[in-house]
Amino acid sequence: MTIQTPETLFPITIVDNYPVMVMPKRLTVLEAVRFKQVCHQFLASGPLPKQLILDFNETEFMDSSGVGALVHNYKAAQRQNVALILYQTPPPVMAVLSMTGLDQIIPITTTLETEQPTNPSLQPPETHPSVRSVIKRTIDIVGSLVGLLLTAILFIPIALTIKLDSPGPIFFHQTRCGWLGKRFQIIKFRSMCADAEALKRKVPNQAKGAIFKNTNDPRITKIGRFLRRTSLDELPQFWNVLKGDMSLVGTRPPTPDEVESYEVPQWQRLNVKPGMTGEWQVYGRSRITNFEQVIELDLRYQKNWSHWYDLQLILRTVLILFHKNSGAV
Repeated sequence: MTIQTPETLFPITIVDNYPVMVMPKRLTVLEAVRFKQVCHQFLASGPLPKQLILDFNETEFMDSSGVGALVHNYKAAQRQNVALILYQTPPPVMAVLSMTGLDQIIPITTTLETEQPTNPSLQPPETHPSVRSVIKRTIDIVGSLVGLLLTAILFIPIALTIKLDSPGPIFFHQTRCGWLGKRFQIIKFRSMCADAEALKRKVPNQAKGAIFKNTNDPRITKIGRFLRRTSLDELPQFWNVLKGDMSLVGTRPPTPDEVESYEVPQWQRLNVKPGMTGEWQVYGRSRITNFEQVIELDLRYQKNWSHWYDLQLILRTVLILFHKNSGAV
């Protein structure tokens, strides 16, 4: 038996008394939006089965929008006490699930019985040409080594001024989301008071959408304002670039709570690695107060990307670093 859906995508068949949703060959933004719609419609239909099986057998490509839709649907199914199970995941899909950690959260089976398979050796998924560019990665490594040398030279004076200005650690660590939403620990010189994260809820957000900004944030220390204005607080991020969590140029690295509020199309910005600089740094930075502007700049970067374009953005970043209104991200 087949349950008819408004479009031919994502037909649902009943196998052994359980619904099986057939996934398409590609799961990018257009398909991902429809995937979320069909899944939510099914979960709102009732009465609901104990599990919903997603058959990925024919899927050849999935990007961050597909990941976003899958996360949305998994949480929606959980709220309805329906187990979402992934069935017959081919290597391209399995690679995405593995690197994002979803293979440890969502059950995956090779049969219509819920048993976890062992993960084969997987190649990294391909979402944007910049991610697999050997030249870009080489530039990142060389640039990060030079940046870390500069960080080592400036470390003692910066560390002393941070300690003298306010009590607390020298470095600030925070969880951010990188390529395809994979989480990593970003590192900066501390520019706020030690309990800044706990005090965040008391500071009004002057931005619209899934970003947080306050031009007169009281949590920022005196030396912190200088570090942010000159971007010296970001020097330790060269370590993130060397590790491969970030790139010298990319999109703005969001926090997990920002990503939690994304709609499916907004996950497109995670198709590339986050960067220490990018369109948002050069053309927006502290002037951006609307999340839609961030999305626009991030997608423009993906569309215009080339090695020469990366170098242009790096040069423009250097030129604006000490501009009095450059601000901080």
